[in-house]
Amino acid sequence: MRYGFLIDQNRCIGCHACTVACKEEHNIALGVNRTWVKYVEKGQYPDTRRHFAVLRCNHCDDAPCIEICPTVSLFRRPDGIVDFDNERCIGCQSCMQACPYDALYIDPERNTAAKCNFDASRVEMGYKPACEVVCPTQAILSGDLDDRNSAISKRVAMEKVSVRKAEKGTKPKLFYVGVEGDLLNPTMMEPQESYFWADKDPGEDLYALRVKKADRPTPGAAREVYDVPHLTPWGKKIATYLWTKSISAGVLLLSALLLNMGFEQDGILLSVFSPMVSLLFLTATMVLLVLDLKKPSRFFFLLTKPNLNSWLVLGGYVLMVFGLLLVAWLALIFTGGMLYPWLVWLTAMFAVASAGYSAFLFAQARGRDFWQSPLLFWHLIVQAFAAGAAFLILMRAVEALTPYALMSPAMFAWLNQALVIALLASLAMIFGELFMKHGAEDAVRAGELLLTGSLAKSFWLFAIGLGAVAPIILMLWPISSIVPNIIAAVLVLFGLWMYEHLWIKAGQAVPLS
Repeated sequence: MRYGFLIDQNRCIGCHACTVACKEEHNIALGVNRTWVKYVEKGQYPDTRRHFAVLRCNHCDDAPCIEICPTVSLFRRPDGIVDFDNERCIGCQSCMQACPYDALYIDPERNTAAKCNFDASRVEMGYKPACEVVCPTQAILSGDLDDRNSAISKRVAMEKVSVRKAEKGTKPKLFYVGVEGDLLNPTMMEPQESYFWADKDPGEDLYALRVKKADRPTPGAAREVYDVPHLTPWGKKIATYLWTKSISAGVLLLSALLLNMGFEQDGILLSVFSPMVSLLFLTATMVLLVLDLKKPSRFFFLLTKPNLNSWLVLGGYVLMVFGLLLVAWLALIFTGGMLYPWLVWLTAMFAVASAGYSAFLFAQARGRDFWQSPLLFWHLIVQAFAAGAAFLILMRAVEALTPYALMSPAMFAWLNQALVIALLASLAMIFGELFMKHGAEDAVRAGELLLTGSLAKSFWLFAIGLGAVAPIILMLWPISSIVPNIIAAVLVLFGLWMYEHLWIKAGQAVPLS
C-alpha cells in the first residue's frame, strides 16, 4: 500500500479552497501552510494566461527529510504516508534543507517542524483528505498507487503525468496532470521583484531581485506572480558554528603535527595552551548548535532517540568524543602524567573528523544543490588548517603579555608558510567550485550570487580580498616585524567567517518552489 496524490492542473481554478481546508483541519497558524497555490503567468500583454500550481509534501518513497532528521520525528508509515511526530522534533530545521520541494516549515506556535501528513487521521477512518473533499473542480485525487483498480493508479498509468524534480531521486508520490515544466521549476521562471497584489520580502529571493543574465531567455517566460513566503532556515549561528569548529579542529591538528616534527621547545604552547583553546572553541561550537535549535531543551534526544543515519547525530557524537579526548589530554598534563603518543594521534584523528563531518551533513541537505560539492570535505580540512595556523600565529602576540616565550621563531616561520599554502589551496577550491560547470541550475545561480550578484561585493572584498589575498601579501612581505603577520592572521579569521556566512546564504537564496 502506497498512498499518493494526483493533481489535475487543467481543472484547478486557483480558489485556495484546499489551502483553507487544510489550515482549518489542522489549526495551522497564520503565515505558514501545508498546502498552497502558486500563481504563474505566461505570455505578453494582452495575450496572457494565468496558471496555478498546488504545492505540498510529495510523500517520497526515498524521502531525504527522513534520512537527515536526527530524532526520527519524520517517518514513513506502512501505507507510504510520510508523517511526523512533533513530540520528538528538536527544531534543527535540517529537514527543511533536505526537502527539494520546500514542503516543511517551523510551526510558530510549537517551534517544531510540520508539513502535510496526508490527513492521516482521516485516512485511518476511511475518509478522504480534507483538501480533496472541498476541491470544487475535483482537481485533487488521492488513493493507493499499488491498487491497480484505484482511480489514481489508473490515471497515473494511462495519462501523461509529471513529478517535481525527478532528478533528485526521491521517488515522489505527488503526480501532476496538465502541467508544464516551468510551472513546477522556479529556475525556469523570469525573476520578479514583486507580486501582483503584494510586495516581495527583499531578503527572500536574492537571485530574483539582483541577477539577470542577458543570455538567459527571460522575455515571454513564465512569471511568478503569487506565492507564499519562503524564509531561509539557517543563518549566522550555523556560519559561526562552522567557523568555531574550524578553529578548534585546526589548532589541535596542527599542534599534534608540530609535536611530532621536533618542536619540543614549543611544548607549553602545543601541549597545554593549544588543547585548551581547542576545547574552548569546541564548547562554543556545541553551544551554538544547541542555541540554533527551536527546541534547545530537547538536545538530549540526540542521545536518547537518535537516527543513526543522520549526520547531525553522527557529527554530534564526533564532537562529543573529540571533547572527551581533549579533556583526557589536559587531565594528563595537569596531573603530571605522560602525554601518550596514541592519545595525541587519536585526538588529531577526531579533529579531522570534527572539521570534515559537516560535508556529509550538507550532502544530506539534498534540497540545496550549491552544497552538494565533492570538494567540500577537503575544503573544510583546508579551512581548519588555515584557521588553526592563523590562531596559533596570534599566540605570538600573547607573548608581549606574559614573561614566557610561547613560540620559537622556527615554529612561527613554519606556521606562516603553512597558512600561505592553506590560503592558496582554499582559493583554488573556491574558484574551482564557482567556475566549474555544474549540472544543476540552482548551483549555477547560487554561484552567480557570489561572483556577480547581490553577494558579490561582500564576497570579493571581505572573503577573498581581505580574507585571503591581503593576508598572503602581508605574510610574504619582506619585513622583519611580526606585526604584518599578526594583522594577516586576524584578517584570515575574519575572512573565513565571512566566507562561511556568504556560502550558507547563497546556498539558500535560490527558491525551491
